[in-house]
Amino acid sequence: MAIAVEMPKMSDTMEEGVLVAWLAEEGASVSAGDVIAQVETDKATMDLEVYDDGVLLKRVVGEGDSVPIGALIAVLGSEGESPDAILGQYGGDGASSASEATDVAPVDAPEASGDGAATEVPPAAPSTDGGRVKASPLARRMAEEAGLDLASIAGSGPDGRVVKRDIEAAQAGGTSSAPTPVEVPAAAPTPAPVPAPSSAVAPVAATTDASQDLRITQMRKTITRRLGQSFLLPHFYLTVDVDMTAAIAFRAEINALTEKQGLAKVSFNDLVTKAAASALGRHPYVNASYLEDEGVIRQHAGVHVAIAVAMPEGLITPVVRDADRKGLAAIAAETRELAGRARDGKLDPSEYAGSTFTTSNLGMFGISEFTAILNPPNACILAIGGIRDEPVVKDGAVVPGKRMALTLTCDHRVVDGATGAAFLGDVQAMLENPSLMLV
Repeated sequence: MAIAVEMPKMSDTMEEGVLVAWLAEEGASVSAGDVIAQVETDKATMDLEVYDDGVLLKRVVGEGDSVPIGALIAVLGSEGESPDAILGQYGGDGASSASEATDVAPVDAPEASGDGAATEVPPAAPSTDGGRVKASPLARRMAEEAGLDLASIAGSGPDGRVVKRDIEAAQAGGTSSAPTPVEVPAAAPTPAPVPAPSSAVAPVAATTDASQDLRITQMRKTITRRLGQSFLLPHFYLTVDVDMTAAIAFRAEINALTEKQGLAKVSFNDLVTKAAASALGRHPYVNASYLEDEGVIRQHAGVHVAIAVAMPEGLITPVVRDADRKGLAAIAAETRELAGRARDGKLDPSEYAGSTFTTSNLGMFGISEFTAILNPPNACILAIGGIRDEPVVKDGAVVPGKRMALTLTCDHRVVDGATGAAFLGDVQAMLENPSLMLV
């Protein structure tokens, strides 16, 4: 009996997905749990698994197609069985079948030898299949963006496939060459967000004056919709200027200890996360959400702090769970791991859902102060500016100072001014007296 494979809901905010790449051919036998495709959601690119054994009778959508949740994307069944009955149920004839789609390479990287070292792959003439140049989905998209002819680019991937490094070489005006062996780092990259580029997606059209129309990614669609709704909420801002002199000395002392123990270094962002998490336990209305459909304010039992991480497609907010119960070293290590996997698109949906509070840091980009838009359903978000040198008055004398602005955006339906001010005062007190975080 033929079985329909539908677009699943892969995140709590997902409404549709883009089928990025097929990883199984029509006619291939698959087993429950096998990955047959990759899907771009509003948060990340994720693997699409099947839940039944069978033969992939029909790929109904093509690579790059946007598909709503619940729509038919493939048909499984027994060998030789017709998919027509399933296609008829969904009102389609499979005309947009991905049988015309590109060949897919699951990864865009050099092959590895048995001991994990990178194996050099010599460049070759571009491989073709029925007249179509073999290329990874990423390389094909990059070539389209750059206006490059794939047929003129030598492929250095498996079977002569054109991969990312070949496109980069062509853009640089050179020729593709064998890849440099890759050394896999032992630890996740640092969690500092990267600035969003001038465009988040591939250009789809160019006007005569060289302007470009940009196709919106699933992530950007969700950001546009949710933050547009968020900005209409009744909210207000509170800002404090924190004396970071003691925090700087405290961080240096902590990192001297973590270095000896081989632990992750503690960043200023980690200090703010810990201070905010500790204060949230004392301010239940800040660690809360307004649930309009249910007509309640929910004060959350756990303290789960989301850390805004910027990617080319937009922001994602991995969550440090029970942050109030974790030490600085644990927060530092977890934040780096989550941020690294966020940029690689490898977060599980459970790792960016369920936050009760959010922080956003632009201090490392020279931003001294800013206001952040609420991250629903959180009642508050904390914007972190950079540490700046400026003269301050202490004991009647002007002395050098280290200051940092913190701005709290509050949903006024949940948090009143005095409540937000009290929370922000506690965060300030802990950063100016870091030993309070240990109490």
